[in-house]
Amino acid sequence: MYPNRIKELREDRDITQREVAEYLQVAQNTYCNYENGVREIPIELLIRLSRFYKVNVEYLLGLTDQAAMLPPSKTFHSRHSMFSKEPKK
Repeated sequence: MYPNRIKELREDRDITQREVAEYLQVAQNTYCNYENGVREIPIELLIRLSRFYKVNVEYLLGLTDQAAMLPPSKTFHSRHSMFSKEPKK
């Protein structure tokens, strides 16, 4: 379950709850509630946590024991790049 994972990751790096809460731009007691499983973490904060700790979201959620970030898919890049191009004139 993810509350254990996010606490474990934080403690392994000797980071305080306050520091993580500041990074996420939430109150320290809100972050404490995430770690204790009192509140669910919104998906956008899960994504930010995965980037902060450089682990994949599936690891944070407890769906895998493989912590390494997965490389972005080529399909995503090809679809995403079509949105970043300037329109033709």
